Parts: sequence; C-alpha cells; structure tokens
Amino acid sequence: MRERVRVECAWTLSLATGPAPALSTLPPAALAWLRQHALEPAATDVSAIKSIELRTNHDVKAVEYWIRAQLAANGASAAQLEWVHFGCTSEDINNLAYALMMQSARNSVLLPALDAISARLDALTAAHADVGMLARTHGQTATPTTVGKEFANVGARLHRQRAALESVALLGKMNGAVGNFNAHVAALPGIDWLGFSASFVTELGLESNPLTTQIEPHDWIAEYCHALMRANTVLLDFARDMWSYISLGYFKQRSIEGEVGSSTMPHKINPIDFENAEGNLGLANALLGHFADKLPVSRLQRDLTDSTVLRNLGVAVGHTTLAHQSLLTGLGKLELDAARIAEDLDRAWEVLGEAVQTVMRAHGIPDAYDRLKRFTRGKPVDRDAMRAFIASLELPESEKQRLLQLTPGGYLGLAPQLARRR
Repeated sequence: MRERVRVECAWTLSLATGPAPALSTLPPAALAWLRQHALEPAATDVSAIKSIELRTNHDVKAVEYWIRAQLAANGASAAQLEWVHFGCTSEDINNLAYALMMQSARNSVLLPALDAISARLDALTAAHADVGMLARTHGQTATPTTVGKEFANVGARLHRQRAALESVALLGKMNGAVGNFNAHVAALPGIDWLGFSASFVTELGLESNPLTTQIEPHDWIAEYCHALMRANTVLLDFARDMWSYISLGYFKQRSIEGEVGSSTMPHKINPIDFENAEGNLGLANALLGHFADKLPVSRLQRDLTDSTVLRNLGVAVGHTTLAHQSLLTGLGKLELDAARIAEDLDRAWEVLGEAVQTVMRAHGIPDAYDRLKRFTRGKPVDRDAMRAFIASLELPESEKQRLLQLTPGGYLGLAPQLARRR
C-alpha cells in the first residue's frame, strides 16, 4: 500500500510538470503532501485505506480515494483531484510498486546478506588455506584438499550468482488499460506519452518497458527469481556440506550459555543453524520456482491469476532472509578441529595411491593403475605398507625418495594456492 501511494503521488507530481497545468496551482500544503509521500510514504495510513477497500472491494481504487481525501483536506480543488490516477489502470500502479519493493529487497536486504556471507567465507578461506583435509567423493575418502579451498569453492560460486542477481534489470510500465495509451491520447493528444511515460518510470529508478498488455509481462521477475534461486541453491548445498563436516567432527560448534541442544540428551550441540538454513532455502526456492514459471504466463491481455501470486513475493524473500541469518549465525559458531582432521588424514594412506600410480605412468611403468588398485582397493593401508610398496617400485631413486616423503596431509596439489586466489 505504501509503495502504491508513492507511485500515485509521483505520477500526479509528474503530470503537474506539463500535461496537467491545473496542478501547477495546487495549494502549497497539498503540493508538500504529495512530495512527502512520493519521496517516503511511511506515513501512509494503511488501515484507513483498508477501510475504504471494504467498501470498494478494490485495493488500488481505495488508494486513489484515500489520496484524493488527503489532498482535499489540504486545499486541493475538485478539478485538481481528478488528476489523481489519471489515465491509469491498476496495473500501472501495481507493477511499479512491486518493482520498487523488489528493488528495495535486493539492494537493502538480499545483496548485503550475500556480501556478509561472502565476507565470512573469505575469512575462513584465508584462515584455513593450508589446512589439509580428506576430500570425500561419493562419501568415501578421496584425494586430499584444504579446508580453505573448499570454502573458496563456495565463495566463488556465490560471487557469480550474487552478480547475476544484481544485474537483473527491473522493468516497469505506465501505459494504460492494455498498454496503448488509449485514454491518454483521447484526453490529451498533443502529449508525447511514450516519452513522458518512459521518463517517469526511469525517474523511479526502473527501466521502462514500452511494449506490454495490461500487465508488465513479469519476465524480469522470473529472471530475478531464477537468479535468487541459484544463489539459494549454492547456499543450500553449502549448508548440507557444513552439516556433514560437523557430523564428521571436522568442525565443533561453540556452546552458547543457556542454549539447549536436546530435551533429553544434555550433551547435544546440534547444527540447527545449517538445518534451519537448508529448510528455509528449500521453501524459498519452491516459491521462487513457481513465481518464475507462473508470472510470465497471462491469458490474452491479462488475467487475474498473477495478482494473488505476486502478493507472496515477500514470503520467498522472507524465507531467504531467515536462511541468510541462520547461515551467518552458524558460521559464527564454527571452530575447526585440526586434530580430528589430521587424524582422519593419517588413517588414509591409501589416498596416495593416486600419486604413486600417476608417477609410475609418467615413467612408463606398465599396469600402474591396476597394480595400485590391487594394493589399495577396499583395504586398510598404513604408512609402513605404503612406504614398502613405494620402495619395491622400478622407479629412479630420486623419484622413490620424493614419493617416500609424501604424506596424506602433504598431498595437496595446488589447493593452498587456489584458496588464496579468492
């Protein structure tokens, strides 16, 4: 309602600059009221508008009647009041109001939250760039990585999706009942309505869409929803991974005084922040996916099915915001258990099989992969067994010595350098 009031007041003020000379003589009090509410409509009496809506059964018309009453109370004449909502269909007001709300949600809520998460990921990347950790592919022990490199992976993905969300153009229209300025031209044929409308939409901070039906087609909302879904999906994937790392014992969670983990098991510190994030991101994406599929589809020049759906845009933003807050809280509780990570590495000497067989292949030793497969697959391999195997190989002594110096914790490839690229 507040954003509808903003758009209506801004439109009336815009008309006063040319098409509506009668508005140039608005009483100072009425002009000040319009300017105040076009700039910041926080003082809008929404309950009064809703009371009018009980009579009209039409929300935008209720906004128009409320504005007319306020201007009349501030000295506007009956003729001047006729310029409120001039040439407009309800969707001229609604599409701009929703665009302004989605702009505010993106710029004031979503992007700052994504930036805060990114900053935390960058800090964790830098702090743990050199800390070796077993990777797990298919849930099984795999070639080591570093803790920082895994945080860097998420940070890079999130950065890309954040940029995509920021780049979505927010469109708006102000062109009448079916997008053709029919009433405008009938009333004032000498006005450049295409240019006037485009300037008005642009001054609101939006991009003008000159070709629409009664409704702005909502394609940009689908782009926005898809971009936000992709960012949310990156974070949902991350929340699940953090849950797993906590389950493995790679991270502890700081105990919060007075907090209860379980109603019966006093020792529990559950990863509830990452669980809550996962749940809310799933809810948000279910809604965002529906918006993206449904909103660009409208029968002929318009049907009303978009109206009730649009009213839930804020619900998806709300679930997303809750998830962002949960992730930041969870990240703030993390404590790396370096000893636990090192212990896992030291129990997984079999992961060096990849390095050994690749060095063997580089030196032309036949059946390198199969020899390491027979030696390591499905078997426990400790330090002594791996060293004995390396010592038996037909490799130059210098290569043997290099492999004998290798440990699971030191078999990191370029992971530390990659982490520092963030």
